[in-house]
Amino acid sequence: MIPLKNLKLWLFYSSAICIFLVSFSSLVAAQSVAFTFDDGPNLIETPRLNPEQRNAEILKALAKHEVKAALFVTATYGANQAAGLALAKAWGQAGHALGNHTMTHPDLNSASTSLAQYEQEILDCDKIVSTLPGYQKWFRYTYLREGNTTEKRDGMRTFLKQQGYRNAYVSLDTSDWRLDEKLIEVLNKNNDADVTPIKHAYLTHVKQRALAYRLLSQQLQGRDVAQVMLMHHNLINALWLDDVIVMFKEMGWTIVAPATAFADPIYQLMPERAAPGQSLLLSMARSLGLGKFEGWARLVDDGDLEIEALKAHGL
Repeated sequence: MIPLKNLKLWLFYSSAICIFLVSFSSLVAAQSVAFTFDDGPNLIETPRLNPEQRNAEILKALAKHEVKAALFVTATYGANQAAGLALAKAWGQAGHALGNHTMTHPDLNSASTSLAQYEQEILDCDKIVSTLPGYQKWFRYTYLREGNTTEKRDGMRTFLKQQGYRNAYVSLDTSDWRLDEKLIEVLNKNNDADVTPIKHAYLTHVKQRALAYRLLSQQLQGRDVAQVMLMHHNLINALWLDDVIVMFKEMGWTIVAPATAFADPIYQLMPERAAPGQSLLLSMARSLGLGKFEGWARLVDDGDLEIEALKAHGL
């Protein structure tokens, strides 16, 4: 049995389960996942593909499989420039959603970031994103961190409600950024390097996370929730997003639009976040006192196992 912190918390989660039984069972009959991408459009230069090519390859893979995704814009990574704004616009024109991921990607858990500063970051980014097709009032916290104080956390929740924003939670967190760093490191040394081992490590990593978070959702909710997956607008997805999508299809998962996934009542919850930078499911597990459950270490290791395996291959 999962130990509960108090009766109020139990009633909080129980009511959400009741909502599900009434309103959600017909929406998603089998395990589903929505693809979302943070930190885009990113104009950083990378080996093999330039920013325009990376953006085009990600959109190409999504179009090939008729997947509707979401891009969470960090404006100073590119959207505050004409070239980057054009890349973001292409997402909306292709039928994808665009959300807010702040202007400069500050950390709300940092003592040097005030609540007022963070709120202004969102307002400034909104001025840019709101001009684009596909604009949604969805906000994703940078680093998935909701503040290092109760005042910041509660202040942001009030602010988002006042501004009409929803918290664009992540349930299925990946460390694609860590493997992307390794990919770029290898290619910077030798642009012709065989990066097949990194591809295999990446696909293995995403599959492991998907299965682990599915198991966790079953433990916490007694069912498969509609998963919202965190990825990034980066080189590794430009090269291998097609393979990731194929893998999910072969696993038998249904790929849905983010708006469909967010209709799952689990995304109405506001659990305590006892540790910074967590998926919604990990936050729920901590709030319910689940502790370091089986498989916990592989959900918080930022791809350490895959990186060590690549080192063993000389990468």
